[in-house]
Amino acid sequence: MKQEEQIYRRRIRAWTLYDWANSAFATTILAAVLPVYYSQVAASTLPSPAVATATWSTALSVSIFLVAVISPLLGTVSDVMRGKKLFLACFAGLGVLATGLLVLVESGDWLLAALLFVLGRIGFAAANVFYDALLPHVAREEDRDRVSTRGFAVGYLGGGLLLAVNVVMIRLLPGTWGPRLSFLSVALWWALFSIPLLTTVPEPHTLDARRRGTGSVAAVSFRRLMTTLKEIRQYRELFKFLLAYLIYIDGVGTIIGVAAIYGAELGFGSLELILALLLVQFVGIPFSLIFGRLPIAAGAGAGENTAGRLRSRFLAFILLNVLLLPLLGLGGARLFPASVSGAAPAPYLSSPEAAGQGTWPAADSRLRTLGSWQSKTLPAALVGRKEVSTYLGSGEAGARLDFPFRGQEIEIIHSRGPDHGAWAVEIDGEPLSGPDAMVLDAYQASPAYGRRIAFQAPAAGEHVLSLINRGAKAAASSGLYLSLAQIRVLPPRRTSRLGTILGSLLLLELAALALAFLLGGPLCANLVRHLDTKHSIMLALSVYAVIAVWGFFLDSVIEFWCLAWLVACVQGGSQALSRSLYASLIPAAKSGEFFGFFGVMEKFATLFGPLVFAAAAATFGSSRPAVLSVILFFLVGLFLLRRVNVAEGRRTARAEDESLKRSGKLD
Repeated sequence: MKQEEQIYRRRIRAWTLYDWANSAFATTILAAVLPVYYSQVAASTLPSPAVATATWSTALSVSIFLVAVISPLLGTVSDVMRGKKLFLACFAGLGVLATGLLVLVESGDWLLAALLFVLGRIGFAAANVFYDALLPHVAREEDRDRVSTRGFAVGYLGGGLLLAVNVVMIRLLPGTWGPRLSFLSVALWWALFSIPLLTTVPEPHTLDARRRGTGSVAAVSFRRLMTTLKEIRQYRELFKFLLAYLIYIDGVGTIIGVAAIYGAELGFGSLELILALLLVQFVGIPFSLIFGRLPIAAGAGAGENTAGRLRSRFLAFILLNVLLLPLLGLGGARLFPASVSGAAPAPYLSSPEAAGQGTWPAADSRLRTLGSWQSKTLPAALVGRKEVSTYLGSGEAGARLDFPFRGQEIEIIHSRGPDHGAWAVEIDGEPLSGPDAMVLDAYQASPAYGRRIAFQAPAAGEHVLSLINRGAKAAASSGLYLSLAQIRVLPPRRTSRLGTILGSLLLLELAALALAFLLGGPLCANLVRHLDTKHSIMLALSVYAVIAVWGFFLDSVIEFWCLAWLVACVQGGSQALSRSLYASLIPAAKSGEFFGFFGVMEKFATLFGPLVFAAAAATFGSSRPAVLSVILFFLVGLFLLRRVNVAEGRRTARAEDESLKRSGKLD
């Protein structure tokens, strides 16, 4: 018995370690590094950043669509031919190979980068179908919540650690070597830590194609898939859960996907955004484990015991975070100085002589020119926005443009092309320091539009930005022109003291932990008796609703960090418990097939939320109402999840497994 328990635990560790392995792809490739590298390097030769974004979005959509189409059939094939580990190894290998080859991508290799990303994303998502399908076979029913959440916790740690290493590499290594070697590190990490699962976890028993009918494996699999679709009413509670999951996980994915963009729109620096992403990764580890302990174990009594008291304290700890984190964020934004809290500074106002904070057309009356300039209109398809008038400077040496502004940082939007030249940059008649800032080189062999470059004055105040034709060609075939579309006076940079903010968060967690262990038992004892897996997910969704409302009012760095911490409290737990609850509602013998459907739901869940967010942002002209609109997904998901009869769904799944065993259709 002791040896069997050791084998069981070894298999659990091997299974969870795969989350450690593939989460590196999620953090470095999907979220943090490759999207930026693609826009700034691989797609730098495309006509505009808007075109680069469009090609990236197309690649993302193609990969999602392909995985959504093939997942159910692949899962069914893995059930019929007893090949879950084989398919996991094949698709993980595809993802590893494609990710490793990203090291070859350099400037202009946008098509190669997009192709490798599509292949990598297919490998990542398809392998996850078979990884999830192993859960009912690896973990006992009473352990699935804890094992699933442990996988997410280990994944957070692995993905976060490698992302931190990759950020250091990007900052220290010259040129593009940092991001390119980070792509290679993901491939090696993924391959190395997949080995324990492939060597330790046994292939589960499943349906035998020879006993299910004649024909090829593909034909038998397709017939089974069609039969399951026709008999979906038999799995009524499972279908209801899938519908609820489709709705609420869409909201979860939207919160994850738009957090960085929303923070950038509010003026938070890239350092704050990257560190907040790492914060969610590492803080999510203990909270994922805590959520795995919240649901009452299958078959456990409701009486008060040591485990029950511990669960009460865990629940109290979660609830205290939900209460105290908003108090710290909102209170800190108002009580701390703006230089500490990161609250928005006062905007730069325009004067009769100088343009203040805002976006100004190149035809603005404040703009003064010396030399031959003419107006020109660029088509919207090239610049990714409404048609904009530009000023095209002549090739005369000494041609000059002066723009007075109030502020400290100014950005110009211009084109590049074979007839463009190099222009000296001055502020208040003084050349900017540094070789890159002194010259605006607009030459490029192929035309490109919508390029942005920012310049900074030594201090805030009234300044004059000057662009001066240097009178020398940037390349043998280049001219001396400059096409200017817009000038943007940037808002004051937010400043914050992350040390003070992090110290406040750690003190809050210590206080919440002490209060939870002192008062959690008596305060939450009655509530925790009724907290099963479904209700734990509902608790997480309720917290997400709070997050959506708070996000609408968010306007300081300390609030952003507190909000990120609150997201970390529920992100891993909500996803992990959803996976384990789903695993308990499906027949174990058909886990590949049903987790294929689960994968389809996850892929569709990446579609509707961003569309609603984009529509709200376009309608109201701001992302604030768009963030608030995400609350609809959590409220509707809560309503639908509440109507799922989990006990009935589990009875249906177990009855199907027993029927297959009695009929001798398991190999």
